[in-house]
Amino acid sequence: VQLQAFGGGLVQPGGSLRLACAASGITLDYYATGWFRQAPGKEREWVGCISGSTGSTYYFDSVKGRGTISRDNAKNTVYLQMNSLKPEDTAVYYCAAGEACAGMEYWGKGTQVTVSS
Repeated sequence: VQLQAFGGGLVQPGGSLRLACAASGITLDYYATGWFRQAPGKEREWVGCISGSTGSTYYFDSVKGRGTISRDNAKNTVYLQMNSLKPEDTAVYYCAAGEACAGMEYWGKGTQVTVSS
């Protein structure tokens, strides 16, 4: 099983970015897929999740209203759209998959998001 997050980069405050999580070895619509991030010197924090069975989405308070998680089953890819980005959103973003949002089993390599003017 392999997961890879990509799509990060440098974006100005107030800008938008769409991250993608591509999977091989598993079918993401059978799994919950979560997004996490870790800023320098801080612990990893949960960003949000999309459930496998219902496609329900859940978001951490810090991104609620600014982030949207979606899934393209044909591409076996989950996306995280982030709008109104703030400098405090700067972090390495990771995706993970598991049987439930509360239990991630497979982790991918992260992608760096830097929000700066």
